[in-house]
Amino acid sequence: MTTYHSEPHDFSDKSAGYERLAAQLRGLLAGEPDLIANAANTAALIFDALPEVSWAGFYFLRGGELIVGPFQGKPACVRIAIGHGVCGTAAARRETILVPDVNAFPGHIACDSASQSEVVVPLIAAGRLIGVLDLDSARLARFDELDARGLERLAALFVEASWTEGLG
Repeated sequence: MTTYHSEPHDFSDKSAGYERLAAQLRGLLAGEPDLIANAANTAALIFDALPEVSWAGFYFLRGGELIVGPFQGKPACVRIAIGHGVCGTAAARRETILVPDVNAFPGHIACDSASQSEVVVPLIAAGRLIGVLDLDSARLARFDELDARGLERLAALFVEASWTEGLG
């Protein structure tokens, strides 16, 4: 079992910050195949590490809709239809979506009225959508392309360590 020690995270150089975070995540997930355990620890690591993040967590595809999974932050919407809101749109398109101002996103689902910006990364395993990684911030334009690329890498590490056919 790997023990995690919280440490200050420096994201003044985002690329280097995400490199360090990826190394920490690899260590945290090493040898643990359980999807839920890994989702919980991944969400906690991201929430602890990234500044100005008000919500970090997962939605998993179940029965044709996204169902909330492990997360850090305020209570969340439980079910999101594919194609609805930022999460459902990212799932439908199978592409990362950056939203600098959620109030300008058509059909945004406001689970937390304080949320101002969002980034959602689809989780793809063996060519199948299994869910999304979702981050919110109370700051407008909190996320940029460097965040999107860094989070895509973290999502890929999570899927690689956790996905077992048949769980989705």
